[in-house]
Amino acid sequence: MIEKIKPMDIEKRSFEIITEILGDRKLDPENELVIKRAIHTTADFEYADSLVFSEHAVRNTIEALKKGCDIVTDTEMAKSGINKKILANLGGEVHCFMSNPDVARDAKERGVTRALVSMEYAAKLNKPVIFAIGNAPTALISLKELYDKGLVKPELIIGVPVGFVNVVESKELIINADIPHIVARGRKGGSNVAAAIVNAMLYQIMR
Repeated sequence: MIEKIKPMDIEKRSFEIITEILGDRKLDPENELVIKRAIHTTADFEYADSLVFSEHAVRNTIEALKKGCDIVTDTEMAKSGINKKILANLGGEVHCFMSNPDVARDAKERGVTRALVSMEYAAKLNKPVIFAIGNAPTALISLKELYDKGLVKPELIIGVPVGFVNVVESKELIINADIPHIVARGRKGGSNVAAAIVNAMLYQIMR
């Protein structure tokens, strides 16, 4: 039987169903709302196991967001999915350099991906930054190289690119580095998941 639910109650009911399906599964209270938001976005319960969190990644990122931290994405889709109204009220802004003509030119001249070059451009931002990567493993590889050179110090890397080429390997690079992270181990992910993880933390601030 189809449930009759008011539009404003659909999300609430969805989270109730997620909790019911998880059953006796105990999630880390600090990470619970991020995990459930990822499941809500994808209807994929594997995120309860595949999401890897560095120590106090959620708590520390929420504090960074409260202080007006910016966010850099690797796709316009992730950028559009992030709640920019809440972020702006906190003093933050979302950037995506993938469509920047200078990025496209540099990438073509060097024979590398725009995602790699866009992370180099992001490293020039003069304020704390969260990186939300949902598509390009080369963005994660670039961030690791920039971090090793001391050119970037992320408040957090959300590493959830989806696909088959260098995806698993690039995620493991971030997991094994001394960088604050939330990473979806394996091949699954996507721009929608990257945005959902950001929003899960933004919504906790506005509760």
